Amino acid sequence: MPKRTQPPKSVVSDRLRAFQAAASANAAARYELVLYIAGTTPQSSTALETLAAVCAERIAGRYDLAVVDVYQEPARARLDQIIAVPTLVKKRPLPLRRLIGDLSDRSKLLLGLGLSPDASDENGR
Repeated sequence: MPKRTQPPKSVVSDRLRAFQAAASANAAARYELVLYIAGTTPQSSTALETLAAVCAERIAGRYDLAVVDVYQEPARARLDQIIAVPTLVKKRPLPLRRLIGDLSDRSKLLLGLGLSPDASDENGR
């Protein structure tokens, strides 16, 4: 088996700086979210309340949220290929994600947004 050589320290530190810069950029990334709902159903209300709370707690000041009622804007729902509501579409930061349901599972919501769940979320908060 050939002997593996270690890269020079300058290459390692350059890679580390690049990784840290990417992590910082992601931490400061602006979120573009679209929540598709169907009127004022309990599921739609729950989804909106949960999403608003999570955004206020975890990405305050770094998100744009559009709420689209599929009854009022059916063309937009067709354009984005929405077949079930409530549906949350995370457009930015990439990757694009779709979360379907009332968003009551905070851990899944956080993961879908690309955020790490913390210990307080395990208690259903």
